Amino acid sequence: MLDQLYFKVATISDLPAMQNVGTQLFDLPIKINRAKEFLNDPRHHLILAYYKKEIIAMASAFHYIHPDKNPSLFINEVGVIETYQNMGIGRKITAYLCEYAKQLDCHEAWVATEHSNVAARKTYYAAGGIEDKDPIVVFNFDLDKNQSS
Repeated sequence: MLDQLYFKVATISDLPAMQNVGTQLFDLPIKINRAKEFLNDPRHHLILAYYKKEIIAMASAFHYIHPDKNPSLFINEVGVIETYQNMGIGRKITAYLCEYAKQLDCHEAWVATEHSNVAARKTYYAAGGIEDKDPIVVFNFDLDKNQSS
């Protein structure tokens, strides 16, 4: 069925298609200024899955460096339009993103998800990920609120 499926690194030329798919795939409507900023930043990466001429999945990430470590890729989000879920597209786009990370000289890639997100965990495992057995604790800092010291 998906013989016309292909993946590509997003560029500014993909912006109209991204706007068109909008909240079917992205959490919120595309903000043009932020999308341009993201797409023009060499450390931010967006892989798009097209079926025919429409975007049906995406994976976003950024690669980072540290003075004492090799470059790493943080996978921020992987999404597939509901109609195309459970067809292996999430696994394929994640694997594509990890292969792309090798071209960026990244030595590892990682992603975090909720323990309860069984679909995401299956996707990442199927793409070659290894689940960390040591649970993490996440702290959020609301930078819009006044924080007392």
